[in-house]
Amino acid sequence: MRVHLASSLQDALAFKATEPDAWPIAGGTDAMVHWPGAHEMHERTWLDLSHLNELRTVEFRDDFVELGALATYWDVIRDARFTALPLLPQAAATVGAVQIQTRGTWAGNIANASPAADGVPALMAYDAEVVLGSRDGGERVVALADFYHGYKQLEARPEELITAVRVPLRAHDHQDFIKVGSRAAQAITKVGLAYAHSSEGWRIVANSMAPTVCRCAAVETLVAAGTAVAGPDDLADAIAEDLTPIDDIRSTGAYRLRVFGRVLYHALQPICDSFS
Repeated sequence: MRVHLASSLQDALAFKATEPDAWPIAGGTDAMVHWPGAHEMHERTWLDLSHLNELRTVEFRDDFVELGALATYWDVIRDARFTALPLLPQAAATVGAVQIQTRGTWAGNIANASPAADGVPALMAYDAEVVLGSRDGGERVVALADFYHGYKQLEARPEELITAVRVPLRAHDHQDFIKVGSRAAQAITKVGLAYAHSSEGWRIVANSMAPTVCRCAAVETLVAAGTAVAGPDDLADAIAEDLTPIDDIRSTGAYRLRVFGRVLYHALQPICDSFS
């Protein structure tokens, strides 16, 4: 195993340019879970970003907030300014215990690309963007909703690192983050939902329901059109068009589809006139 401890962002980008297979690591909260049994991890080259204070930033601008790649869940939970984006501290509070929240990063949650990630749906519901940096290509910005091509398949190029996450500051009249797990805390999501409504329209996002966290385009269209919905079953066709949950150790695909429909219906029923 080789570890390169980056001394600056430029050093990190230069190393990634020459060692594109190097795995970035910062909080390490996902990597350490798999460490004891995943022997291939012991043979990798790791790019340690943990000393880069220039990425440990939270900056509110005129129309967006920028989370540096090393910004943690705890940074958001304890920052009162995030009352403007309440889904972020709400989601952050569901991630592990305080020890995980103080080490785990939003960028790491994106890069780990778990379908059950809790930070990603909250970010995606707010139309977040991923800022990618490289030594030779400069900065590239990709919508988080377009960042996943499939299970663990990212838009990022081998020589790129996530340097920040940008979240637009908009007025939302409806928004919520809902997590269904086997218990109230320190549990991986069985069924997850985040939604937000602004002048840009509806953003409805599911996690643990497909190979990636994803927006539900068919459901968004149905809700935006004001289609009459008499109960959860009326959402079934749109949900099935958007999502393909699997059977795994936590739940069955059938359970996930059924529960997601009911969670979504009961979340929107008080605020959508078409939901009766």
